[in-house]
Amino acid sequence: MSKPIEVLSPAGGWPALEAAVRAGAQAVYLGGPQFGARAGAQNFSREELSEAVRYCHQRGVRVHVTVNTLIKDSELPEALDLVKFLCSISVDAVLVQDMGLLHLIRERAPGLTVHASTQMSLHTPAGVRLLKALGAKRAVLARELSLSEIKEISEGCDIELEGFVHGALCMCVSGQCYLSALLGGRSGNRGQCAQPCRLPFGAPGGTGHDLSLKDLSYINSIGELQKAGVCSAKIEGRMKRPEYVAAATAACRLAAEGRPVPEELSSALGAVFSRSGFTDGYINARRGREMFGTRTKEDVTAATEKVLSGLRELYRKERQSVPVDLALSFEGGQITLGASCAGHTVFAAGKLQQNAPIYNSIPKERCISQLQKTGGTPFTARSVTVPEEGVPLPVSELNRLRREALEALLEARGRRKPIPFTDAPLPSPGPFKRPKGPLPIRAVLRDPGQFCPEMRECEAVCLPLETAPEKLSALRAMGLRLILDLPRAMFGRERELRELMEQRKDQGFTEYLCGNLGALELCRELGVTAHGSFSLNVANTPALMAFESLGLESAEVSLELSGREIAGLGAGLRRGVTAYGRQALMLTRNCPLCNSPKGCLGCKAPGCLTDRKGKTFPITCRERGKYGVELLNSVPIWLGDMQEELACDFAVLRFSVENSVECGEIFRAFRGGISLNAAYTRGLFRRGVL
Repeated sequence: MSKPIEVLSPAGGWPALEAAVRAGAQAVYLGGPQFGARAGAQNFSREELSEAVRYCHQRGVRVHVTVNTLIKDSELPEALDLVKFLCSISVDAVLVQDMGLLHLIRERAPGLTVHASTQMSLHTPAGVRLLKALGAKRAVLARELSLSEIKEISEGCDIELEGFVHGALCMCVSGQCYLSALLGGRSGNRGQCAQPCRLPFGAPGGTGHDLSLKDLSYINSIGELQKAGVCSAKIEGRMKRPEYVAAATAACRLAAEGRPVPEELSSALGAVFSRSGFTDGYINARRGREMFGTRTKEDVTAATEKVLSGLRELYRKERQSVPVDLALSFEGGQITLGASCAGHTVFAAGKLQQNAPIYNSIPKERCISQLQKTGGTPFTARSVTVPEEGVPLPVSELNRLRREALEALLEARGRRKPIPFTDAPLPSPGPFKRPKGPLPIRAVLRDPGQFCPEMRECEAVCLPLETAPEKLSALRAMGLRLILDLPRAMFGRERELRELMEQRKDQGFTEYLCGNLGALELCRELGVTAHGSFSLNVANTPALMAFESLGLESAEVSLELSGREIAGLGAGLRRGVTAYGRQALMLTRNCPLCNSPKGCLGCKAPGCLTDRKGKTFPITCRERGKYGVELLNSVPIWLGDMQEELACDFAVLRFSVENSVECGEIFRAFRGGISLNAAYTRGLFRRGVL
């Protein structure tokens, strides 16, 4: 019989932690004072983290700590110091997004268990294989996967898989959202998301909130998820109240054990938080209009005091779930109570009463009954052994022995050896020395029809992998160096993409642009040259080093870095900066334009969303959405007149909605180093992000 799936609950603060543990969580995930993807949660100070780990370990609950944000070079010493502290208190795992931090952890604390955060956008077997090779024990899967796609990943890699089963559902693939950063300077990749997607963004025929999805709920499908290969059922909600945590945890624990979830509990869970109800669209591959929803007035008012007070009963008392074996013995006037549990054995001792009156002796049955009274503790008596003749003790003394033994056992269970951590110097960053002469240009096209004669000067031109081979051959015949752009979203398409890459390789195309870790691993496995796109989120010097060691020939740095931060990056990997283009704000699997009665519109040209201020944001897709959908910024970034400040080996000009004539004008403006004759933004080059 397979091991029951783990119920993993959120803990945004101490009340939620206690609610999770008492409601039945077998593991919790929480954040420290920094570097967690929910900076707005209450989170835990270092002292509170230490106490939280002790509290959970005493009760047999595992603790996973989030260190899952992108980290700048200037922050690395503090981030590593936090990891060192987490090793000292022996946490069960850390969740990591940043490839640079992962690289440093494996060097300094190889004994620390690392889980690859969902912020790594893991949605293919190859991506998960790469993370396992890098030392991750578990991969937290993207929320957008279907059951069959999860099963494909499980069969393709022997690694623990964690999947979300209840909670908020972002429109964007985790780790690929730049909406909050670009619009307000608050990065979702750094735990600061302002959730602008919940504001009005309207599509033709939509509801006006076409970037807002309902919360997901797969509680009734937990058994199917386990069969597909998921070992941990994760509940979202580190910013939600304890009542929500308790309700979701209790419901998931029942489902994980194969027991029905009472209708009363299901209703209370929906009442305490939802957005127009719940959806299971992704897991069942039913994407479209029915997945969209907002937080209505009715959703808010459903959480009445009656509902909340009922849910508080789920965690009002200790959950007595830790089995303990008790054994009472006496010899030579000494009485001893031993308490044993999971490798720990402790003792409490006392003296027998000499010549005790018969009425002060406790018979065997009464001894057992008294020792079984473990209320108020997390223990439950699995077995109790006492002398056949009972013991000559008053009940008060027997109770004292029980209390002292269980307190000592609780203390012993809370102690663990620290995980070894080796201090070592950080790699020395910058300053970067740019090659002399005109800055090389790399053009990224959405369609070969955007090609213009000026692009013959490019160091390389990137075109979609699925571009017709005759068009690729025609461009190559012009002497162009071509790099084939692999889809950023590869859900369930890995086999066909691998086959297409093999065909292109046979046709002589051996360079590929990688926007996710799965694409990089495919390049490694096929022995072709890989280049990193902006969506690999390269934010620090160790990340450049890590990707260089994985075989990248070049990489665009994170578009969330300021010019000064880019200039400070070290390492030898050739790096690029996006100098023109409508920056991708979101990578989605459920197209916003599908939130209409007509569903997918089969757009022949890019569609758009309109925000509450009347700005329009283009939407593009590849192969009618089978490779994902991108929401683009309303205006392009332009750094063409700031080239002296670009600390990079090449500039990237990314063309999306432009025709070939417009592409030529932009190219000439860049070569001339002049201002763009249209509306534009400097992006985050000047201001960076929080």
